[in-house]
Amino acid sequence: MPRIALVTLVVREYDEAIAFYRDALGFTLVEDTDRGDGSRWVVVRPGGAAGGTDLLLARAKGDEQSASVGAQTGGRVGFFLHTDDFARDHARMTAAGVRFQEEPRHEPYGSVAVFEDLYGNRWDLLQPAEQPGDLLQPAE
Repeated sequence: MPRIALVTLVVREYDEAIAFYRDALGFTLVEDTDRGDGSRWVVVRPGGAAGGTDLLLARAKGDEQSASVGAQTGGRVGFFLHTDDFARDHARMTAAGVRFQEEPRHEPYGSVAVFEDLYGNRWDLLQPAEQPGDLLQPAE
């Protein structure tokens, strides 16, 4: 079965988005190619691990796209960042200035806290519970 390789995230500017995802969230810059028309093909990957879904950081063009920056999921958590060590990554991200909207919670499905990216898009930092068969039900 095919997999989702990329998800587009509309951003204000390439360099500020790269800096946030790389420096604050620990993503790897996979590609940054000038497309010759003033735009760039910018791909970042969580933790550098191949095989998951990467983010295509696309600079907003025009008023309609600019208005969607930070609100691409209508205020809901739209992105889910899994970790194998919640405490480590929560501490690292907090030290890097990531804005968490809540204190960490320990739910039957795992440890979770909602945070915002630099534009206000909502994400879950989630360490899934280790019991096999758990249904993951992240924050809404």
